[in-house]
This record gives sequence, C-alpha cells and structure tokens, in this order.
Amino acid sequence: MAKQFRIGPETARLAHRAMTVDDAAAFYALNSHPDVMRFTGEPPLQSLDEARDALAAYPDFDTHGFGRWGCVLKETGALIGFCGLKYLDELGEVDLGYRYLPEYWGRGLATEACRACVEFGFETMGLDRIIALVLPENAASIRVLEKVGMRAEGEVEYEGVVALRYVVEAARGGETK
Repeated sequence: MAKQFRIGPETARLAHRAMTVDDAAAFYALNSHPDVMRFTGEPPLQSLDEARDALAAYPDFDTHGFGRWGCVLKETGALIGFCGLKYLDELGEVDLGYRYLPEYWGRGLATEACRACVEFGFETMGLDRIIALVLPENAASIRVLEKVGMRAEGEVEYEGVVALRYVVEAARGGETK
C-alpha cells in the first residue's frame, strides 16, 4: 500500500487534513455556494446528505494515498475550504485544486495553501510535476497559480470542460522551475 498523506502541510494560518463525514455541513456550505461553484465546471451540491455521501465515498486517500485536504483556519478551528493534490486518472497527472468560502477570499489564503501544497508534493511526496486546471475566465485563480510558480501549458478537455493547464515541475536542489 502506498504511503498515506491524510495530514497535509501546515502554514502560518492553515492546517490541512483529510475531510470526514463530520465535515459535511462545512463541505455542503462550500460546494453549494453559487460564487464558489461558478468556475468549477461542477454542479453545486443539493443537500447535506449529498455532501455526507460525497465525503464518505471520497476514494483518493485510500486509492492514491493523497487527495484534497480540508483547510482549517487555525485562529478559529473552522473548516473554510479545501486545497490539495489529486491524481487525475484520465490525464495521468497530479492536480492542485482548491476552493474557499467567499468570506475568506482576498486574504492570501489560497496562495499560502497552494504554495505549501506544491512544496509538500515535491519535498515530501517526491513528485516531479504538478498541474492545475483552471477555467480561462477565472482570473483570480490564474493569479494564484502564477504566484506559486505555475506557468500556462495550453488547454485540455477534462470531464467535458475545456480548461487551461498550468504546470510546475520540481527542479534539482528542491527549487521549482
């Protein structure tokens, strides 16, 4: 069995951990919010039961040893979103993805979490390359990806949606290129 990374990186303001069904209310609030879901290419969750089912059925940690971590704001202990790495079977790539509740936007939390997850992927997990898929109209997320050292590498169709592919690769000496 592959090593399990159920606890992700810690930053000055955030702790990253695997979500459980106990997080269903926060997960539902996040994934049913129209502003959050606007640029995901996914339909919003319709109920708390659907959120529980999604969390209970989330296979990534068991299948690949890692996945999207819940982001807990250390100051309050609240689960405010998620950020993490996910293996995309269809593309054969590890994807960086994140979502936060709107009241936490504009505080640099996404950049802080994404930077920590990229470093964790290279330094702890030994990855060579990490991608991120983003809708072309999501200018705020594009800025976050660029701030963490990712560069545009064309378009890709994923799950019926055309997205921009951003990439960062590990370099010798632990730096990214």
